[in-house]
Amino acid sequence: MVDLDWCKKQDRGVRLVEPNDNLSREYLRSAKETLIILREIEGKSNMWLATTKYYFEYFCAYSILMKIGIKCEIHDCTIKICQILEKQKIIPKGFSKILEEDKELRIDNQYYLKNKKVKVDHDGLTNLYLETKNILEKLTSEKINLIRRFI
Repeated sequence: MVDLDWCKKQDRGVRLVEPNDNLSREYLRSAKETLIILREIEGKSNMWLATTKYYFEYFCAYSILMKIGIKCEIHDCTIKICQILEKQKIIPKGFSKILEEDKELRIDNQYYLKNKKVKVDHDGLTNLYLETKNILEKLTSEKINLIRRFI
């Protein structure tokens, strides 16, 4: 896993931007849409299932980042930010590990055509969506400012 200092030095790495409620809502909307698509493709393609599942999780994470005002276009760096948010008890413990594992599964199935089986827990994913929505509702300006100090 990369470190945050490396991420901050990259052109498309981690940087603080204005918190953006509109983009946050759009990423959450994309997550919800992706969850619906996930149900439709299950059993049809491990490649697209892995890709869709990962991006559902990624959209949930990125909706939180946009609410806080953290921009990051390198997925490994986004996962690193998620680890920091876990330590601050902003996001559920273990989420960054799931995101990392599903990123690797997506890469294996999408780029290396390994056709690995994809386990999908629809209840767990729905809970992740609802928990993300709850996190977004509870993030106050004060909490956001505190989080941004750690980035």
